[in-house]
Amino acid sequence: MPTKDIIQLIGAFLDIAGGLVIAVGVIMATVVFLRGWRRTRRLVDVYPPYRQGVGRAILLGLEFLVGGDIIRSVAVSPTFAGVGVLGLIVLVRTFLSFSLQVELEGRWPWQDRKLVTGPGTVR
Repeated sequence: MPTKDIIQLIGAFLDIAGGLVIAVGVIMATVVFLRGWRRTRRLVDVYPPYRQGVGRAILLGLEFLVGGDIIRSVAVSPTFAGVGVLGLIVLVRTFLSFSLQVELEGRWPWQDRKLVTGPGTVR
């Protein structure tokens, strides 16, 4: 099997893994949400952890998807147009990752955890 085909296969595997990570993470977060909802019947107690679980699944899945894009675009067909498209894809996914991290943790990735007291509040 030629190296190019192996690299394409690895890229496809990473794409599938990214989709599965997102799907399984959302399903697991939903199961935990429904169990908590059945136990407490208080949306205010179960919604924030559910949202964080879904966000974490999306973040991890995006990492796999970016890896697949990088392998296919750079290792298989390193054309200038392909690298440009890859740059745009990585830019959009990086913006999504930063946005999700701010939503989940209430701080920027470079901010010290000790300075953050809660979502959106900094001491």
